[in-house]
Amino acid sequence: MIPFRNRVVVDGDACPVKTEIARAVQACGATALMVSSHAHVLVPEDRVEVVTVDASDQAADLYIANALTKRDILVTGDYGLAALGLARGAAVLTPRGKRIAEDDIDGLLAQRHFSAKQRRGGMRTRGPKPFSDEDRARFQQKLTYLLRGMQENPDV
Repeated sequence: MIPFRNRVVVDGDACPVKTEIARAVQACGATALMVSSHAHVLVPEDRVEVVTVDASDQAADLYIANALTKRDILVTGDYGLAALGLARGAAVLTPRGKRIAEDDIDGLLAQRHFSAKQRRGGMRTRGPKPFSDEDRARFQQKLTYLLRGMQENPDV
């Protein structure tokens, strides 16, 4: 059984599913903490706290890493922050609804490093595919599942 998760911590700068997160926490009786830099304006709402950090490199990630607990769900597409979240015991979910586990993170970080090295060498690498309605629906389903603390099922 997954322990009940009662807070969603969001890397808010580039998160495309902020509305879905707010809806899910309100429906499940949980809370959300959305962290972003001054360059991104987020509006607090019922059960959603917004924290704005300075625009310095990694300020939001450092704030999030220090705020996370093992009872949280971290929503991020940043694999470095995901690794920190896993180390803190948080569940990690990408905005596309992929659950990142301890077994996944080393390979994801290695791929990120390899792609960055190629780009520094002048090669072009592929970016992510466009965000779709299916991605949004998958995310909503997985987040609700985690918030309700249901038994883990890798097919969901």
